Amino acid sequence: MAYKTILTIITDTDISASALEPAITLAMREEAHLDVLCLGVDRTQTGYYYAGTNAFIQQETLHKAQEDAAAIETAVKARLAPEGIAWASEAAVAQIAGLSHLVAQRARFSDLVVMPRPYGEGRGIEDEAAVEAVLFDGHAPLLIVPENADTANIGQKIVIAWNQSAEAMAAVKQAMPLMQAAELVNIAVVDPPKHSPDRSDPGGALSQMLSRHGVKSEISVLAKTMPRVSDVLMRHAQDIDADMMIMGAYGHSRFREAILGGATRSTLEKTEFPVFMAH
Repeated sequence: MAYKTILTIITDTDISASALEPAITLAMREEAHLDVLCLGVDRTQTGYYYAGTNAFIQQETLHKAQEDAAAIETAVKARLAPEGIAWASEAAVAQIAGLSHLVAQRARFSDLVVMPRPYGEGRGIEDEAAVEAVLFDGHAPLLIVPENADTANIGQKIVIAWNQSAEAMAAVKQAMPLMQAAELVNIAVVDPPKHSPDRSDPGGALSQMLSRHGVKSEISVLAKTMPRVSDVLMRHAQDIDADMMIMGAYGHSRFREAILGGATRSTLEKTEFPVFMAH
């Protein structure tokens, strides 16, 4: 499988805060078509305001969302005009409540979605909603790219956060084109269970599968020396100078992840390099 359709979603009129640049880089490298969804977000919620003010306020916010979508698309077209790749842009408007459906529809027909980090300063509820829509409703692999990440040679040394879960395996299989192009893939296993199927050779079966796809891999078995598994993985990735991580997304329910935190959210909040996820 190759990535022939790459999608990125922009919700901010300042497109420098988006993942457009890494999406362009990947589209060039993969000789893929780049789709850009320029999304103006109407953040009003029906019934939120006092009776008698809803219609006026909703009309104003809808108009603002339309202006934002148009401004984003104008900036996107200006940026992409000189590039020698196939691309298309679409301006659209959605309320928060309907954002997931729109994003999922576009993601469903994409091989890879590239987006900025959904958490942190300057990010809104629409960013988190879009990420979840891609993973859960669009069933598409997702590459999260932090603001200051170096993406010029993205994916040269990759870490797989391997825990034998269905989510991790889904991410591995959908990231195969990136791993085949990598110089090295490191399979990181944190505190492997004593009674797991590959307890005598943690990560061995995965390494064998990858080698048959032409992927050069090595295995690192790590002790959980920090409170969070995500912290152990991040430190390991930094120690070996990795520039990307592959992991399964939301192994627990989204509600539990949101309330208690989890490996997915913790990783995305702290990562300084791109994270490839699938669910």
